[in-house]
Amino acid sequence: MSASMSESLKEQWPDGNGGGRRLALDVHGRLRAMILSGELPPGSVLLQAEMARKLGVSRTPMREAFRLLQEEGLIDARPDQRARVKAVDPEDLDGVYGARIMLETLAVRVTAKSLTAEDLARMSDVLQRMQELAGNDQPDEWYAAHKEFHGIATQAVGTHLQRMLASLGEHSERYIRLAQLGVPGSHARAHKEHEALLAALRGSDPAEAAHVVARHLARTALSVLAEAAPEYEPAATRTALGIVGGGRS
Repeated sequence: MSASMSESLKEQWPDGNGGGRRLALDVHGRLRAMILSGELPPGSVLLQAEMARKLGVSRTPMREAFRLLQEEGLIDARPDQRARVKAVDPEDLDGVYGARIMLETLAVRVTAKSLTAEDLARMSDVLQRMQELAGNDQPDEWYAAHKEFHGIATQAVGTHLQRMLASLGEHSERYIRLAQLGVPGSHARAHKEHEALLAALRGSDPAEAAHVVARHLARTALSVLAEAAPEYEPAATRTALGIVGGGRS
């Protein structure tokens, strides 16, 4: 971590403690960004005392931040052992994307015929923003726009399913970044898939929209697995794709 980053955090929280839950969430967000960006690569050892000193905060918010990172599957922090940034777990990736395919295609089908002209115009604007950000080395802004785009496409489902989708989306952000990291043309392929989804939604075609989403999600999962665990058979992803993406009834 750069000295300037550490100093900026100390300026934000000059006393190094207090702030309660908000402070813990801020620390969690900083560490999460460092892991997802690759600044803290898989296998990196994370010591609470050392990270607290670097970020200029006390051990209490750092402890809570570690707990949240472990819940997200980003670190392995067993009692009395050093925490480490987790490597790609193929079983976890496969399960997350199998679930996302099933639930997100359901949500897209429910939403497809309820989108207004204003909703579709907003999706188009967000997609344009994503395309502009993809070439400007602004990954965090791109992921925020990406989340908004998928959120509109699934907005008609109930609160409980929305929470499930949000949780799976947060969990899979690491894998989306891995799929795009150093892969030529990854943003261009994603853009074409998002364009296809928008076209299906404009045509009020739930089956086509579900097919596009299923293929889009499966491509991300399978591309990461092909690189990180080529011997692993992604049964959940392929089965979910077969169920919801193989036909257009």
